[in-house]
Amino acid sequence: MSREDWQDLPLGQETDYESRYNPQLLHPIPRAVSRAQLQLEGDALPFTGADEWWGFELSWLNKKGLPQVAVARFRFAALSPFMIESKSFKLYLNSFNQSEFTSADAVCETLQQDLSKAAGSDVAVNLFAVDDPALDVVGPAGFCIDQLDIETRQYQPDSSLLKLAEPGAQVQETLYSHLLRSNCPVTGQPDWATVSIEYAGPALDRAGLLAYIVSFREHQDFHEHCVERMFCDLQKLAAFESLTVCARYTRRGGLDINPLRTSRGEIVFPGRFARQ
Repeated sequence: MSREDWQDLPLGQETDYESRYNPQLLHPIPRAVSRAQLQLEGDALPFTGADEWWGFELSWLNKKGLPQVAVARFRFAALSPFMIESKSFKLYLNSFNQSEFTSADAVCETLQQDLSKAAGSDVAVNLFAVDDPALDVVGPAGFCIDQLDIETRQYQPDSSLLKLAEPGAQVQETLYSHLLRSNCPVTGQPDWATVSIEYAGPALDRAGLLAYIVSFREHQDFHEHCVERMFCDLQKLAAFESLTVCARYTRRGGLDINPLRTSRGEIVFPGRFARQ
């Protein structure tokens, strides 16, 4: 599948909303298409990570016909060969609405089986009651750079904006911004996110980092590949001891997508933020 083929995905088409279970609605997208632009091939990746999706509009019927609701968390490994096109994911979840299942565990097992097959790798699925305390929002950790008084007119990704602070400065810190906006490569619709950069090593120039984040404002790409571009651009800037980039995008159609890429083996997602 090439970038030109993306125009034929469900995301860019008028579609009927099926309410009977149909796993054929899922449309995988090869990760290799966008990674090729970053000179990333196969499993020789400079990061580990995962994409955490949250589904807030999951419902099905029990065996008595009574609707059930839950919030779902899905975690796709960054090494999976495919990601799921977002509208097809929504259509697939919608197909549960008028389908009967014996239990929430049966729903969870079905989701895990279908999504793992589509992604080409195991997908972890967890269901939460809608009033579960685990769903409470938190504030981002670290220092927000959005109040820096910078001037910029660059709205396509420009890695030359990234700079180091004074020579020799070594830090361990987390910087974050609520100003990340990218655009869907199929529909052109804007996607909004809070992005955090946790790193140890040479200190980043914060003004340059903010200008770089803003430079994605007119960029068209999937959430996952925007984060991978950020990670790779930062990694080329300096030999950081550790580097983690995570973006929490606001939800659309009951789904939000949260890619995380890290140089560490441990994958730890921050909690959900208020905009989600």
